[in-house]
Amino acid sequence: MSLPSSFSHSKTLPAHVQRVRTASKFVATFVLTPLALCVAQLGRAETPPAPATAAPAGSELPQLREVRINATVEKDEGFAPNQAQSAGKAPMRLLETPQSISVVTREQMESRQATNLQQTLQTVAGVSPVNFGRRGFDDINIRGFRSTESILIDGLVQSPGMWTRLTPYGYERFEVLKGAASVLYGQVQPGGIVNAVSKRPKKEALSEASLELGSFGLKTLSADLNRPLSDSGKAAFRINAQMSDTEDPTDLVYRKDSWVAPSLALDLGPQTDLVLFATYSHSQWMRQQGITPYGTLLPNRNGAIPLTRYTGDPGFGAYDMEQTTVGYSLEHQFNPDVVLRQNVRYEEEKGTGNFVANGTLQANQRLQNRTATRQYMDYDLLATDTSLLTSFEALGLKHRVVTGLDARTGTSSQASRSCTIAPMNLYNPVYGVQATCPANLTSDAPSKLTATGLYVQDQIKFGQGWTALLGLRHDHSTTDTDNRLTNRRTVQKDKANTFSGGLVYEFVPGWSTYASYGESFLPVSGLAFDGSAFVPETGQQWEAGLKYETANRQVTGALAVYDLRRQNVTTADPVNTNFSVQTGEQRARGLELELGADLRNGWKLTAAYAYTDAEVTRDNNAAIVGKPINLTPKHTLATWATYRLQDLKRVTVGLGGRYVSEQVGALPFTLPSYFVADTSLSYHGDRFRVTAGIKNLFNKVYYAGAINANVVSPAEPRSFALSTTFYF
Repeated sequence: MSLPSSFSHSKTLPAHVQRVRTASKFVATFVLTPLALCVAQLGRAETPPAPATAAPAGSELPQLREVRINATVEKDEGFAPNQAQSAGKAPMRLLETPQSISVVTREQMESRQATNLQQTLQTVAGVSPVNFGRRGFDDINIRGFRSTESILIDGLVQSPGMWTRLTPYGYERFEVLKGAASVLYGQVQPGGIVNAVSKRPKKEALSEASLELGSFGLKTLSADLNRPLSDSGKAAFRINAQMSDTEDPTDLVYRKDSWVAPSLALDLGPQTDLVLFATYSHSQWMRQQGITPYGTLLPNRNGAIPLTRYTGDPGFGAYDMEQTTVGYSLEHQFNPDVVLRQNVRYEEEKGTGNFVANGTLQANQRLQNRTATRQYMDYDLLATDTSLLTSFEALGLKHRVVTGLDARTGTSSQASRSCTIAPMNLYNPVYGVQATCPANLTSDAPSKLTATGLYVQDQIKFGQGWTALLGLRHDHSTTDTDNRLTNRRTVQKDKANTFSGGLVYEFVPGWSTYASYGESFLPVSGLAFDGSAFVPETGQQWEAGLKYETANRQVTGALAVYDLRRQNVTTADPVNTNFSVQTGEQRARGLELELGADLRNGWKLTAAYAYTDAEVTRDNNAAIVGKPINLTPKHTLATWATYRLQDLKRVTVGLGGRYVSEQVGALPFTLPSYFVADTSLSYHGDRFRVTAGIKNLFNKVYYAGAINANVVSPAEPRSFALSTTFYF
């Protein structure tokens, strides 16, 4: 068996072991904190305050700009952002970045009333609208490849469990760095990464509260409060919170979320920024993965099945997950050209999950075979990233070098019981059916991961309009797995060197062309039938493109073509059931176009088109070689525009739509193409904003995904939402 991540699974550990483990992580955190602060304060000590007397004529004192964590990128407003920080771990003009990177700002999210990550990224070229039903997770594909485990927060990886969704309300912007990106971020999937940039304390006071009501019983209450604690505003406190309760178009399905994120900025002088932060979330939901294709997408001799039919059993239970994080972000400026940065986050995620999944449909096409599973999850992760950003000139070349070490350690503990449950009559469902679960666990293999990565990347400017970006990284990881069912312990060690390089030429002001190459590395835990450990997955991408930005920064555009390959893909062992072999290879080629505009006549626009040709190039199953990768439409087009009425400047109208071509692959059916339109109407008062929105305006019936050959995922029908935000 194999798992495409650096962790395996096991049951919840005893309480005393958890306490020791948690304590050790916090000790590590507080050892790192004083070390970083001591270095920072040492730098301050080396720069004594200037004397009160005037400086001699002709002399110049060094001028240090004030450091502000997560405030070095432009304001998170508008539809045409021209900077991002994910490609270089520092602000970088998109025009000078030799790789595709898309930015979704807070203003875009609010205008579209995005409530989850999938909705947030619908207007990003290359991000597939993959959907495995409303099962409760952030399922994301980028450039044809799964990228769910490559969702970062403020540049740091999350726990591989990913049993909780991100809350878009808590983030200023989302940056999507497409293609292989291991040089700066280590063990990530080849399609790309999503980097969520958190809201952090600001100098200015801010108070807002909002209430949203909508279809299917949607009720959401949100609040964002920021208060400066000093005259300079360097010390500030901010807290974000949201509570949401909603039902679902599917019968008996619901979701309840509560989330809070306090953060505190301390004033350690103009050269130093330190922000302490924490988050807590609690989610409860009934997992919904879809319904049989027979009687919905495909014919069934017994007639049609309602798309609202729930094929699980609420009596079996739901999901109940908690997540807690604590950490800090530190920046210290030794001088205008040397900045030390350290990000640390400790994360703990635990809870239980119960779900009933569809198996094959019986020959009578009426009885749905099912399986039931109880899961027990407990994850923790301590992630750190320490880097030095330096700028200098040498031999006529301007360098900006980021050198760093990221390290993480964590334990993964997921256990499960595989239960039996009676088939369901899809035309006359009966709920409250008793499931039979074994007394003993059917999976129990806790693991511990230790990973380190040393990286360096240099942005070099030379000549007239030339920029090069070169990066190199060395990774080393150890995964220690204890399979308690087989009494077998395995220690898997992986290491890799990855490289990236790109060249940009701004041939006229506002126009640049580029070419780049990047690599990725992702350890794969598990063993083949012969007991040999799997080698890491690898990826390579070639990309070239054209970028545009007007002088007034009101319009931005990008065109990219790429060739992305993924090796050492685990596929089913054709000889030994329930085992895997690493014989797979997949390739994605494509073209992407993006446009953003903030026009002075009241129009704002974002548009994206992607052509993706993704296929299986090697597999032990010859029948799927040459076929498209599942859930990868060849054509996607998304637009969203808002217009502020010129005669009624307080009123803004929004309209957009998404086209997705048919999705084919190895499944015994094809998901048809579809077009969906959304609209909104907003009124901005002096101290409030009211927005009314409609998603799926024409109530289009379509299928957004399919988890396997037995299940398709009907998309949500037309829905309404009314939100009111007060500023005080």
